[in-house]
Amino acid sequence: MTTPVAAGGLAGHLDGFVRAVREAGIPVGISQAVDAAEILTVVDLLDREQLRHGLAAVLLQRAAQRPTYDVLFDLWWPLSDRPPAASDGEGTDGSPDDEAGESTLDVPGSDDADLAALMRERLLRLLLDGDEEALRRFAREAVELLGRGQPSPSGQSYFSYRVLRALSPDTLVSQLLAGLLAEGDRGGLGEQVARQTIRERLSALRSAIESEVRRRTAAEKGRDKVAKNAVRPLVDQVDFLRAQSTDLAELRRAVAPLARRLAVRLSARRRLGREGRLDFRKTVRASLGTGGVPVVTHHRPRKVHKPELVVLCDVSGSVAGFSHFTLMLTQALREHFTGVRAFAFVDTTDEVTRFFKPGADVVDAIARIGREADVVGFDGHSDYGTAFEVFADRWASAVGPKTSLLVLGDGRTNYRQPGLPVLADLVRRSRSAHWLNPEPRRLWGSGDSAANRYGEVIDMVECRNAAQLSEFVTTL
Repeated sequence: MTTPVAAGGLAGHLDGFVRAVREAGIPVGISQAVDAAEILTVVDLLDREQLRHGLAAVLLQRAAQRPTYDVLFDLWWPLSDRPPAASDGEGTDGSPDDEAGESTLDVPGSDDADLAALMRERLLRLLLDGDEEALRRFAREAVELLGRGQPSPSGQSYFSYRVLRALSPDTLVSQLLAGLLAEGDRGGLGEQVARQTIRERLSALRSAIESEVRRRTAAEKGRDKVAKNAVRPLVDQVDFLRAQSTDLAELRRAVAPLARRLAVRLSARRRLGREGRLDFRKTVRASLGTGGVPVVTHHRPRKVHKPELVVLCDVSGSVAGFSHFTLMLTQALREHFTGVRAFAFVDTTDEVTRFFKPGADVVDAIARIGREADVVGFDGHSDYGTAFEVFADRWASAVGPKTSLLVLGDGRTNYRQPGLPVLADLVRRSRSAHWLNPEPRRLWGSGDSAANRYGEVIDMVECRNAAQLSEFVTTL
Protein backbone atom coordinates (compact mmCIF):
# COMPACT_ATOMS: atom_id res chain seq x y z
CA MET A 1 0.00 0.00 0.00
CA THR A 2 1.32 3.44 -0.90
CA THR A 3 1.42 6.47 1.33
CA PRO A 4 -1.82 8.40 0.76
CA VAL A 5 -1.47 11.55 -1.34
CA ALA A 6 -4.19 14.19 -1.25
CA ALA A 7 -6.26 14.23 -4.43
CA GLY A 8 -5.45 17.88 -5.05
CA GLY A 9 -1.72 17.21 -4.78
CA LEU A 10 -1.61 14.01 -6.85
CA ALA A 11 -0.85 15.82 -10.11
CA GLY A 12 1.97 17.79 -8.49
CA HIS A 13 3.33 14.65 -6.86
CA LEU A 14 3.36 12.86 -10.24
CA ASP A 15 5.05 15.88 -11.84
CA GLY A 16 7.82 15.76 -9.23
CA PHE A 17 8.30 12.05 -9.86
CA VAL A 18 8.49 12.53 -13.63
CA ARG A 19 11.02 15.33 -13.17
CA ALA A 20 13.17 13.10 -10.96
CA VAL A 21 13.06 10.32 -13.56
CA ARG A 22 14.11 12.79 -16.25
CA GLU A 23 16.93 14.23 -14.12
CA ALA A 24 18.22 10.68 -13.53
CA GLY A 25 18.96 10.45 -17.26
CA ILE A 26 15.84 8.64 -18.47
CA PRO A 27 14.36 10.60 -21.42
CA VAL A 28 10.72 11.39 -20.71
CA GLY A 29 8.81 13.53 -23.21
CA ILE A 30 5.59 15.47 -22.80
CA SER A 31 3.51 12.72 -24.37
CA GLN A 32 4.90 10.18 -21.92
CA ALA A 33 4.15 12.49 -18.99
CA VAL A 34 0.56 12.80 -20.23
CA ASP A 35 0.32 9.02 -20.52
CA ALA A 36 1.60 8.73 -16.94
CA ALA A 37 -1.18 11.00 -15.75
CA GLU A 38 -3.65 8.83 -17.63
CA ILE A 39 -2.28 5.75 -15.86
CA LEU A 40 -3.38 7.23 -12.52
CA THR A 41 -6.99 7.13 -13.71
CA VAL A 42 -6.99 3.46 -14.73
CA VAL A 43 -4.97 1.67 -12.04
CA ASP A 44 -5.80 1.01 -8.41
CA LEU A 45 -3.77 3.64 -6.54
CA LEU A 46 -3.85 1.49 -3.41
CA ASP A 47 -2.13 -1.35 -5.30
CA ARG A 48 1.49 -0.22 -5.21
CA GLU A 49 2.88 -2.84 -7.61
CA GLN A 50 0.14 -2.19 -10.14
CA LEU A 51 1.01 1.51 -10.03
CA ARG A 52 4.75 0.73 -10.32
CA HIS A 53 4.32 -1.40 -13.45
CA GLY A 54 1.76 0.93 -15.01
CA LEU A 55 4.02 3.99 -14.79
CA ALA A 56 7.03 1.97 -15.92
CA ALA A 57 5.16 0.86 -19.04
CA VAL A 58 4.80 4.46 -20.26
CA LEU A 59 7.97 6.09 -18.89
CA LEU A 60 10.68 3.54 -19.76
CA GLN A 61 12.10 2.55 -23.13
CA ARG A 62 14.83 0.08 -22.15
CA ALA A 63 15.18 -2.63 -19.53
CA ALA A 64 18.47 -1.08 -18.35
CA GLN A 65 16.50 1.91 -17.05
CA ARG A 66 14.41 -0.19 -14.66
CA PRO A 67 16.78 -0.28 -11.63
CA THR A 68 17.02 3.52 -11.61
CA TYR A 69 13.26 3.83 -12.03
CA ASP A 70 12.57 1.41 -9.14
CA VAL A 71 14.76 3.41 -6.74
CA LEU A 72 12.94 6.64 -7.61
CA PHE A 73 9.53 4.97 -7.44
CA ASP A 74 10.27 3.71 -3.92
CA LEU A 75 11.18 7.26 -2.88
CA TRP A 76 8.14 8.96 -4.42
CA TRP A 77 5.61 6.18 -3.77
CA PRO A 78 6.84 4.59 -0.50
CA LEU A 79 5.14 1.86 1.46
CA SER A 80 2.59 3.09 3.96
CA ASP A 81 3.98 3.87 7.40
CA ARG A 82 1.15 1.83 8.91
CA PRO A 83 1.86 -1.88 8.41
CA PRO A 84 -1.02 -4.15 7.47
CA ALA A 85 -2.85 -6.07 10.16
CA ALA A 86 -0.68 -8.97 11.23
CA SER A 87 -1.73 -12.52 11.77
CA ASP A 88 -0.55 -15.50 13.86
CA GLY A 89 0.30 -13.31 16.83
CA GLU A 90 3.01 -11.31 15.01
CA GLY A 91 1.13 -8.06 14.66
CA THR A 92 1.46 -4.65 16.24
CA ASP A 93 -1.08 -2.57 18.03
CA GLY A 94 -1.72 -0.55 14.87
CA SER A 95 0.50 2.40 15.67
CA PRO A 96 2.89 3.62 12.98
CA ASP A 97 6.17 1.77 13.30
CA ASP A 98 8.22 4.87 12.44
CA GLU A 99 6.76 6.86 15.29
CA ALA A 100 6.35 4.26 17.98
CA GLY A 101 9.44 2.25 17.06
CA GLU A 102 7.78 -0.87 18.52
CA SER A 103 8.94 -4.32 17.58
CA THR A 104 6.90 -7.43 17.08
CA LEU A 105 9.54 -9.06 19.29
CA ASP A 106 8.58 -8.54 22.91
CA VAL A 107 11.94 -9.01 24.65
CA PRO A 108 12.09 -6.77 27.72
CA GLY A 109 15.60 -5.94 28.81
CA SER A 110 17.30 -7.81 25.97
CA ASP A 111 20.57 -6.41 24.72
CA ASP A 112 21.57 -5.89 21.08
CA ALA A 113 23.18 -9.34 20.78
CA ASP A 114 20.07 -11.10 22.06
CA LEU A 115 17.84 -9.03 19.82
CA ALA A 116 19.98 -9.77 16.75
CA ALA A 117 19.95 -13.50 17.55
CA LEU A 118 16.17 -13.55 17.87
CA MET A 119 15.76 -11.65 14.63
CA ARG A 120 18.14 -14.05 12.86
CA GLU A 121 15.91 -16.93 13.93
CA ARG A 122 12.87 -15.16 12.60
CA LEU A 123 14.70 -14.25 9.39
CA LEU A 124 15.59 -17.92 8.86
CA ARG A 125 11.90 -18.87 9.04
CA LEU A 126 10.91 -16.09 6.65
CA LEU A 127 13.57 -17.04 4.11
CA LEU A 128 12.41 -20.66 4.22
CA ASP A 129 8.77 -19.59 3.72
CA GLY A 130 9.61 -17.24 0.85
CA ASP A 131 6.81 -14.77 1.69
CA GLU A 132 7.96 -11.54 -0.02
CA GLU A 133 5.50 -9.28 1.79
CA ALA A 134 6.49 -10.69 5.19
CA LEU A 135 10.15 -10.25 4.26
CA ARG A 136 9.56 -6.58 3.43
CA ARG A 137 7.81 -6.04 6.77
CA PHE A 138 10.71 -7.75 8.51
CA ALA A 139 13.20 -5.48 6.69
CA ARG A 140 11.34 -2.39 7.91
CA GLU A 141 11.41 -3.63 11.48
CA ALA A 142 15.08 -4.64 11.23
CA VAL A 143 16.06 -1.16 10.04
CA GLU A 144 14.15 0.40 12.93
CA LEU A 145 15.72 -1.86 15.56
CA LEU A 146 19.21 -2.49 14.20
CA GLY A 147 19.99 0.24 11.69
CA ARG A 148 20.01 3.34 13.87
CA GLY A 149 23.19 5.37 13.88
CA GLN A 150 24.27 8.02 16.36
CA PRO A 151 21.77 10.91 16.50
CA SER A 152 22.98 14.10 14.83
CA PRO A 153 21.70 17.69 14.62
CA SER A 154 20.26 16.92 11.19
CA GLY A 155 18.13 14.09 12.59
CA GLN A 156 18.20 10.33 13.07
CA SER A 157 20.30 8.34 10.56
CA TYR A 158 19.86 4.74 9.48
CA PHE A 159 22.42 2.50 7.78
CA SER A 160 21.83 -0.70 5.84
CA TYR A 161 25.30 -2.05 6.63
CA ARG A 162 24.49 -2.02 10.36
CA VAL A 163 21.43 -4.18 9.75
CA LEU A 164 23.24 -6.61 7.46
CA ARG A 165 26.19 -6.85 9.85
CA ALA A 166 23.87 -7.69 12.76
CA LEU A 167 21.80 -10.23 10.82
CA SER A 168 24.68 -11.74 8.76
CA PRO A 169 22.20 -13.35 6.33
CA ASP A 170 24.97 -14.99 4.26
CA THR A 171 25.83 -17.22 7.22
CA LEU A 172 22.36 -18.78 7.07
CA VAL A 173 22.95 -20.49 3.72
CA SER A 174 23.77 -23.94 5.16
CA GLN A 175 20.68 -23.90 7.39
CA LEU A 176 18.53 -22.74 4.47
CA LEU A 177 19.86 -25.56 2.30
CA ALA A 178 19.06 -28.06 5.01
CA GLY A 179 15.53 -26.69 5.28
CA LEU A 180 14.87 -26.61 1.52
CA LEU A 181 16.43 -29.93 0.50
CA ALA A 182 15.37 -33.46 1.21
CA GLU A 183 17.94 -36.00 2.39
CA GLY A 184 18.89 -37.36 -1.05
CA ASP A 185 18.94 -34.10 -3.02
CA ARG A 186 22.45 -32.96 -2.05
CA GLY A 187 24.87 -32.45 -4.93
CA GLY A 188 22.30 -32.74 -7.71
CA LEU A 189 20.00 -30.45 -9.66
CA GLY A 190 17.85 -29.97 -6.59
CA GLU A 191 20.74 -28.35 -4.71
CA GLN A 192 21.48 -26.01 -7.62
CA VAL A 193 17.84 -24.89 -7.69
CA ALA A 194 17.85 -24.44 -3.92
CA ARG A 195 21.04 -22.35 -3.99
CA GLN A 196 19.59 -20.13 -6.71
CA THR A 197 16.41 -19.69 -4.68
CA ILE A 198 18.46 -18.71 -1.62
CA ARG A 199 20.47 -16.17 -3.63
CA GLU A 200 17.27 -14.59 -4.93
CA ARG A 201 15.67 -14.37 -1.47
CA LEU A 202 18.82 -12.91 0.12
CA SER A 203 19.01 -10.37 -2.71
CA ALA A 204 15.36 -9.46 -2.11
CA LEU A 205 16.13 -8.97 1.60
CA ARG A 206 19.07 -6.64 0.88
CA SER A 207 16.97 -4.65 -1.60
CA ALA A 208 14.16 -4.30 0.94
CA ILE A 209 16.58 -3.10 3.63
CA GLU A 210 18.23 -0.58 1.31
CA SER A 211 14.84 0.66 0.14
CA GLU A 212 13.67 1.14 3.74
CA VAL A 213 16.85 3.05 4.65
CA ARG A 214 16.32 5.35 1.65
CA ARG A 215 12.69 5.87 2.64
CA ARG A 216 13.58 6.89 6.18
CA THR A 217 16.45 9.10 4.99
CA ALA A 218 14.13 10.78 2.50
CA ALA A 219 11.66 11.50 5.29
CA GLU A 220 14.44 13.21 7.25
CA LYS A 221 16.38 15.00 4.51
CA GLY A 222 14.03 15.21 1.54
CA ARG A 223 13.49 13.04 -1.52
CA ASP A 224 15.43 15.22 -3.97
CA LYS A 225 18.64 15.09 -1.93
CA VAL A 226 18.41 11.35 -1.41
CA ALA A 227 17.64 10.73 -5.10
CA LYS A 228 20.83 12.47 -6.21
CA ASN A 229 22.96 10.24 -3.98
CA ALA A 230 21.02 6.98 -4.20
CA VAL A 231 20.44 6.74 -7.95
CA ARG A 232 23.32 5.22 -9.87
CA PRO A 233 24.04 6.60 -13.35
CA LEU A 234 22.46 4.68 -16.20
CA VAL A 235 24.82 2.20 -17.79
CA ASP A 236 25.32 4.31 -20.93
CA GLN A 237 26.28 7.30 -18.76
CA VAL A 238 28.91 5.54 -16.63
CA ASP A 239 32.35 6.98 -17.37
CA PHE A 240 34.61 4.36 -18.91
CA LEU A 241 37.46 5.53 -16.71
CA ARG A 242 35.39 5.11 -13.51
CA ALA A 243 33.50 1.91 -14.33
CA GLN A 244 33.27 -0.50 -11.41
CA SER A 245 33.35 -4.28 -11.73
CA THR A 246 29.56 -4.37 -11.33
CA ASP A 247 29.21 -2.13 -14.38
CA LEU A 248 31.43 -4.13 -16.73
CA ALA A 249 28.91 -6.74 -17.88
CA GLU A 250 26.19 -4.15 -18.51
CA LEU A 251 28.64 -1.92 -20.38
CA ARG A 252 29.68 -4.82 -22.57
CA ARG A 253 26.05 -5.39 -23.49
CA ALA A 254 25.66 -1.68 -24.24
CA VAL A 255 28.72 -1.51 -26.52
CA ALA A 256 27.88 -4.62 -28.59
CA PRO A 257 24.91 -3.09 -30.54
CA LEU A 258 27.03 -0.10 -31.62
CA ALA A 259 28.90 -2.21 -34.16
CA ARG A 260 25.61 -3.32 -35.74
CA ARG A 261 24.42 0.27 -35.96
CA LEU A 262 27.67 1.33 -37.61
CA ALA A 263 27.42 -1.60 -40.03
CA VAL A 264 23.91 -0.54 -41.07
CA ARG A 265 25.10 3.00 -41.78
CA LEU A 266 28.08 1.77 -43.77
CA SER A 267 25.86 -0.60 -45.77
CA ALA A 268 23.45 2.24 -46.57
CA ARG A 269 26.34 4.40 -47.76
CA ARG A 270 27.60 1.60 -49.97
CA ARG A 271 24.14 1.13 -51.52
CA LEU A 272 23.79 4.83 -52.16
CA GLY A 273 27.27 5.03 -53.62
CA ARG A 274 27.00 2.25 -56.21
CA GLU A 275 26.45 4.63 -59.11
CA GLY A 276 29.61 6.22 -60.45
CA ARG A 277 30.11 8.95 -63.02
CA LEU A 278 27.51 9.78 -65.67
CA ASP A 279 27.66 7.53 -68.76
CA PHE A 280 27.07 10.19 -71.41
CA ARG A 281 26.68 7.82 -74.39
CA LYS A 282 24.09 5.58 -72.75
CA THR A 283 22.17 8.60 -71.47
CA VAL A 284 22.02 10.23 -74.93
CA ARG A 285 21.07 6.93 -76.59
CA ALA A 286 18.24 6.43 -74.10
CA SER A 287 17.03 10.00 -74.65
CA LEU A 288 16.30 9.30 -78.36
CA GLY A 289 13.14 7.48 -77.33
CA THR A 290 11.88 10.58 -75.48
CA GLY A 291 12.59 13.19 -78.14
CA GLY A 292 16.11 13.92 -76.95
CA VAL A 293 15.03 14.66 -73.37
CA PRO A 294 17.27 12.71 -70.90
CA VAL A 295 14.43 11.49 -68.69
CA VAL A 296 16.54 8.58 -67.48
CA THR A 297 20.25 8.97 -66.76
CA HIS A 298 22.77 6.16 -66.85
CA HIS A 299 25.91 5.92 -64.74
CA ARG A 300 29.02 3.82 -64.91
CA PRO A 301 29.05 1.15 -62.18
CA ARG A 302 31.40 1.84 -59.31
CA LYS A 303 33.36 -0.91 -57.68
CA VAL A 304 32.41 -0.69 -54.03
CA HIS A 305 35.04 -1.63 -51.47
CA LYS A 306 34.37 -2.35 -47.85
CA PRO A 307 36.28 0.19 -45.82
CA GLU A 308 39.39 -0.77 -43.94
CA LEU A 309 39.90 0.12 -40.30
CA VAL A 310 43.09 0.67 -38.30
CA VAL A 311 42.73 1.11 -34.53
CA LEU A 312 45.62 2.58 -32.56
CA CYS A 313 44.83 2.19 -28.87
CA ASP A 314 46.52 3.39 -25.68
CA VAL A 315 46.35 0.48 -23.21
CA SER A 316 48.19 2.10 -20.32
CA GLY A 317 46.72 1.84 -16.85
CA SER A 318 45.20 5.33 -16.89
CA VAL A 319 42.79 4.44 -19.73
CA ALA A 320 42.45 0.68 -19.21
CA GLY A 321 38.66 0.82 -18.76
CA PHE A 322 38.20 2.88 -21.91
CA SER A 323 40.45 0.71 -24.09
CA HIS A 324 38.59 -2.38 -22.86
CA PHE A 325 35.31 -1.25 -24.41
CA THR A 326 36.71 0.35 -27.56
CA LEU A 327 38.61 -2.86 -28.33
CA MET A 328 35.30 -4.68 -27.87
CA LEU A 329 33.89 -2.41 -30.55
CA THR A 330 36.88 -3.21 -32.75
CA GLN A 331 36.27 -6.93 -32.35
CA ALA A 332 32.60 -6.58 -33.28
CA LEU A 333 33.40 -4.51 -36.39
CA ARG A 334 35.74 -7.08 -37.93
CA GLU A 335 33.01 -8.81 -39.91
CA HIS A 336 31.90 -5.51 -41.47
CA PHE A 337 35.29 -4.32 -42.69
CA THR A 338 37.61 -5.81 -45.26
CA GLY A 339 40.51 -5.60 -42.85
CA VAL A 340 40.51 -4.59 -39.22
CA ARG A 341 43.99 -4.15 -37.83
CA ALA A 342 44.39 -3.32 -34.16
CA PHE A 343 47.55 -1.83 -32.65
CA ALA A 344 48.14 -1.23 -28.94
CA PHE A 345 50.77 0.92 -27.28
CA VAL A 346 52.07 2.22 -23.98
CA ASP A 347 55.54 3.54 -24.73
CA THR A 348 56.00 1.41 -27.86
CA THR A 349 53.59 -0.17 -30.33
CA ASP A 350 52.70 -3.73 -31.26
CA GLU A 351 50.06 -5.20 -33.54
CA VAL A 352 47.42 -7.09 -31.55
CA THR A 353 45.11 -8.16 -34.36
CA ARG A 354 46.08 -11.79 -33.70
CA PHE A 355 44.30 -11.67 -30.35
CA PHE A 356 40.96 -10.74 -31.93
CA LYS A 357 40.21 -13.73 -34.11
CA PRO A 358 36.52 -14.36 -34.94
CA GLY A 359 34.81 -15.96 -31.97
CA ALA A 360 37.57 -15.01 -29.53
CA ASP A 361 36.54 -13.94 -26.04
CA VAL A 362 37.19 -10.20 -25.83
CA VAL A 363 37.99 -10.22 -22.11
CA ASP A 364 40.53 -12.99 -22.61
CA ALA A 365 42.01 -11.20 -25.64
CA ILE A 366 42.53 -8.00 -23.67
CA ALA A 367 44.17 -9.97 -20.85
CA ARG A 368 46.51 -11.60 -23.36
CA ILE A 369 47.51 -8.20 -24.73
CA GLY A 370 48.73 -7.26 -21.27
CA ARG A 371 50.73 -10.48 -20.95
CA GLU A 372 52.03 -11.16 -24.46
CA ALA A 373 51.99 -7.96 -26.54
CA ASP A 374 55.18 -5.91 -26.82
CA VAL A 375 53.67 -2.60 -25.71
CA VAL A 376 56.16 -1.60 -23.00
CA GLY A 377 59.64 -0.71 -24.18
CA PHE A 378 61.06 1.47 -21.42
CA ASP A 379 59.24 2.48 -18.24
CA GLY A 380 55.58 1.61 -18.84
CA HIS A 381 54.35 5.23 -18.98
CA SER A 382 52.48 6.54 -22.02
CA ASP A 383 54.76 7.89 -24.76
CA TYR A 384 52.60 8.90 -27.70
CA GLY A 385 55.46 10.34 -29.75
CA THR A 386 57.50 7.12 -29.66
CA ALA A 387 54.39 4.98 -30.19
CA PHE A 388 53.43 6.93 -33.34
CA GLU A 389 56.99 6.74 -34.67
CA VAL A 390 57.24 2.98 -34.12
CA PHE A 391 53.88 2.47 -35.82
CA ALA A 392 54.85 4.64 -38.82
CA ASP A 393 58.21 2.86 -39.20
CA ARG A 394 57.02 -0.75 -38.88
CA TRP A 395 53.53 -0.59 -40.40
CA ALA A 396 53.70 2.31 -42.85
CA SER A 397 51.55 0.45 -45.40
CA ALA A 398 48.73 -0.13 -42.88
CA VAL A 399 47.29 3.35 -43.53
CA GLY A 400 46.23 4.22 -47.07
CA PRO A 401 43.52 5.97 -49.11
CA LYS A 402 40.89 3.35 -48.16
CA THR A 403 41.77 3.29 -44.46
CA SER A 404 39.80 4.78 -41.59
CA LEU A 405 42.18 5.57 -38.71
CA LEU A 406 40.84 5.46 -35.16
CA VAL A 407 43.05 6.61 -32.28
CA LEU A 408 41.94 5.83 -28.72
CA GLY A 409 43.54 7.49 -25.72
CA ASP A 410 43.58 10.44 -23.36
CA GLY A 411 46.49 12.22 -25.06
CA ARG A 412 48.51 12.57 -21.86
CA THR A 413 52.14 12.36 -22.93
CA ASN A 414 53.90 12.49 -19.53
CA TYR A 415 55.56 15.68 -20.85
CA ARG A 416 57.27 13.75 -23.66
CA GLN A 417 57.32 14.65 -27.35
CA PRO A 418 53.77 14.29 -28.73
CA GLY A 419 54.84 13.22 -32.24
CA LEU A 420 52.55 15.68 -34.02
CA PRO A 421 54.32 15.54 -37.44
CA VAL A 422 54.06 11.75 -37.56
CA LEU A 423 50.36 11.80 -36.61
CA ALA A 424 49.66 14.54 -39.16
CA ASP A 425 51.24 12.41 -41.90
CA LEU A 426 49.12 9.40 -40.91
CA VAL A 427 45.97 11.52 -41.00
CA ARG A 428 46.92 12.93 -44.41
CA ARG A 429 47.38 9.44 -45.89
CA SER A 430 44.13 8.00 -44.46
CA ARG A 431 40.63 8.20 -45.86
CA SER A 432 39.32 9.52 -42.54
CA ALA A 433 40.76 9.87 -39.05
CA HIS A 434 39.17 10.28 -35.63
CA TRP A 435 40.49 10.34 -32.06
CA LEU A 436 38.25 9.23 -29.18
CA ASN A 437 39.27 10.82 -25.88
CA PRO A 438 37.76 9.50 -22.61
CA GLU A 439 38.58 12.67 -20.65
CA PRO A 440 36.15 15.60 -20.30
CA ARG A 441 36.80 18.34 -22.84
CA ARG A 442 37.47 20.85 -20.07
CA LEU A 443 40.61 18.88 -19.10
CA TRP A 444 42.11 18.84 -22.57
CA GLY A 445 45.37 20.74 -22.54
CA SER A 446 45.71 20.68 -18.75
CA GLY A 447 48.88 19.29 -17.16
CA ASP A 448 50.60 16.86 -19.51
CA SER A 449 47.58 16.61 -21.83
CA ALA A 450 48.37 17.37 -25.49
CA ALA A 451 44.76 16.78 -26.57
CA ASN A 452 44.30 20.37 -27.80
CA ARG A 453 47.45 20.13 -29.92
CA TYR A 454 46.40 16.78 -31.33
CA GLY A 455 42.99 18.27 -32.06
CA GLU A 456 44.65 20.64 -34.54
CA VAL A 457 45.65 17.75 -36.83
CA ILE A 458 42.90 15.14 -36.18
CA ASP A 459 39.20 15.17 -35.33
CA MET A 460 39.26 14.92 -31.51
CA VAL A 461 35.98 13.58 -30.04
CA GLU A 462 35.02 13.46 -26.35
CA CYS A 463 33.97 9.88 -25.59
CA ARG A 464 33.55 9.37 -21.84
CA ASN A 465 30.67 6.88 -21.82
CA ALA A 466 28.59 4.54 -23.96
CA ALA A 467 26.11 7.31 -24.79
CA GLN A 468 28.84 9.45 -26.34
CA LEU A 469 30.33 6.41 -28.07
CA SER A 470 26.88 5.72 -29.53
CA GLU A 471 26.61 9.31 -30.70
CA PHE A 472 30.02 9.05 -32.38
CA VAL A 473 29.04 5.82 -34.16
CA THR A 474 25.82 7.46 -35.33
CA THR A 475 27.63 10.44 -36.85
CA LEU A 476 30.66 8.58 -38.21
